[in-house]
Amino acid sequence: MGMGALSGLVPGFAARAAGAGVPVHPADAALLPHSGPYPHPGVDTADAAIPENNGAVTSAAPQPALPLIKPERLRPGDKVAVVNPAGALYSSTDIQVVVERLEALGLKVKTGKYVLARHAYFAGTDLQRAEDLNRMIRDTSVKAIVATRGGWGCARILHLVDYDFLRRNPKIIVGYSDVTALLNAVHARTGLVTYHGPVGMSPFTEFTADHFRRVLFDGEALTMQNPVRVGNDLTHTGDRVATLTPGVARGKLMGGNLTVLTGILGSGYVPDYNGCILFTEDVGEELYRVDRMLTQLGLNGILKNMNGMVFGRCTRCDPGTGFASFTIEELIQQHTALHNVPVWYGSMIGHIPDMFTIPLGIQAEINATTGTLTLLESPVI
Repeated sequence: MGMGALSGLVPGFAARAAGAGVPVHPADAALLPHSGPYPHPGVDTADAAIPENNGAVTSAAPQPALPLIKPERLRPGDKVAVVNPAGALYSSTDIQVVVERLEALGLKVKTGKYVLARHAYFAGTDLQRAEDLNRMIRDTSVKAIVATRGGWGCARILHLVDYDFLRRNPKIIVGYSDVTALLNAVHARTGLVTYHGPVGMSPFTEFTADHFRRVLFDGEALTMQNPVRVGNDLTHTGDRVATLTPGVARGKLMGGNLTVLTGILGSGYVPDYNGCILFTEDVGEELYRVDRMLTQLGLNGILKNMNGMVFGRCTRCDPGTGFASFTIEELIQQHTALHNVPVWYGSMIGHIPDMFTIPLGIQAEINATTGTLTLLESPVI
């Protein structure tokens, strides 16, 4: 692909190429240049003085709420795109499985050019991953964009995303884990509802697929509640809810992976969390790090100003041996009890096979006693 073609897909490519000493196609001269709010890794620091484009922000404050935009619902036969904005896949079989899963939902699948690219632990360079994402954003035949996996990398391309085109041509964007950065940034910069749900590499169990369909195909204002599975026991032992502060509350659903969310706080790609129902989850974290991240949410005023909290699962976040650690439930209580809002732990949100699809940005009601989350409006149009 020539420089002119690439620059049409990635905002600011001309400036990046020039700053890195790469020959620039003459067509790039007409583009609004930008290298983002900080020098890009591997790019000459002269790029730091380049003017901002639509993808960059100059304020570290939470972005003011924009008018809410809902994308169109999915229908059988719709085309969806599979891109990899974060960590690399290591087998061509992986992408085949992702495509087959989505085709089993009755969808047609278009894969990004760089879904199997590798640049160290990333699915290609930052520019390649941004190119794939922007191409699918700008393809008006694509009705949804599904991330193949998480890992790490979305935050590195937030300043390259074509938010203006996405605002004018809204579509479904779905994923979780590292994709939290993209979901929050898109909502902050466009007002578009995004969806914290399975990535392509997630197992689409009956439970996961059912909630994916009900939210993204049916547009159902459903009540989400953990399943009750007794199995070979006198009572059910899995997927239980722990009520930490009882009560009922309403607010705008906001959140995502705890590590990723706290990692972008103060960046200007974070929406307004005031009055929200905060949902979060994590995986494989030492509990002192969870404590630190909850502290970060508190220092940023999110815990004080939220209306309620749903902590999904902190998978593999056990206290370990001995008694030298708090439990996850104790930590959540320590950080939320003084705010006197409904809080519970154990919802089907996180790095687990059975998961909800949560619309980020719409109104919902939670009941911390029953462990239910009810959407108060259709999540799509």
